[in-house]
Amino acid sequence: MKKSIFILTIISFISLFSCKEKDNETKKSHKKIIVRKEPKTVNYVFQNTKTWLKENETDTSKINIISAINRTDNSNLPKFDSIIIPKDFSGDLEFYLPFPLEVKNLNEVSKILFFSYPTQTFAAYEYGTLVYTGPTNMGRKADPTPTGLFFTNWKAEQTTSTFNDEWDLKWNFNIENKLGVGFHEYALPGYPASHSCLRLKEKDAKYLYDWADQWVLKNANTVEVKGTPVIVYGSYPFDAKKPWFELINNPKALNISESDIKNQVAPFLSKILKEQDIREKYKSSAAAM
Repeated sequence: MKKSIFILTIISFISLFSCKEKDNETKKSHKKIIVRKEPKTVNYVFQNTKTWLKENETDTSKINIISAINRTDNSNLPKFDSIIIPKDFSGDLEFYLPFPLEVKNLNEVSKILFFSYPTQTFAAYEYGTLVYTGPTNMGRKADPTPTGLFFTNWKAEQTTSTFNDEWDLKWNFNIENKLGVGFHEYALPGYPASHSCLRLKEKDAKYLYDWADQWVLKNANTVEVKGTPVIVYGSYPFDAKKPWFELINNPKALNISESDIKNQVAPFLSKILKEQDIREKYKSSAAAM
């Protein structure tokens, strides 16, 4: 009898160990391997906008980096008297923006989107790997963007602003239905200027529009499955100079660490994983039908 119990215990242990190994392998299989080119140095200087554009107007790669660093878009960039430029353009965009490439604390989170108020940037992660990042212009001082945990709700390729019916919002993804807050394509003047929404460059808005998940409604008043988690955090120094001007003196002034992200996620992680589990079960159920 004791021998049988011992054998059963060994089998149970092997089975449990095997399941854990499979879980680990599944998690590893989700991890994206993204090869990025890191610049030799990351240092910045101010330069006259007209002079720089005259010399680089056909270099779309450089212009994309410059507009992101200055938190603006291509059409607004020429309006600046001077702009911040890196001395070395050899790296990928991610190395000129503040979010970390990896966040181990997010290894179990399939998708999550962050908007940083102080740095006016956003970042999309899949299982802890940064998959996309770019500039944003968030709510102005009179109409700040609400902060905290949200989930993507409904989306529309084009819709009308709740503040002004003459404003067309393209690639709009709502995150706060009652307040009408969402992220979408709109002009980026280079500072928080919206009526609480999160403005994006067109290519970035299109990417997030396709990348994030919509909610699933049980009926008109009940959400059955929430969308992709979105964390909006921090505050903007409206009465001070633009934070990215600090990059001239300290190239790492705006860097967001893994620890920073961990601290922002900590109060919400259990809820995020719970909602993720609900979505995964819903998808499995739908696929089996």
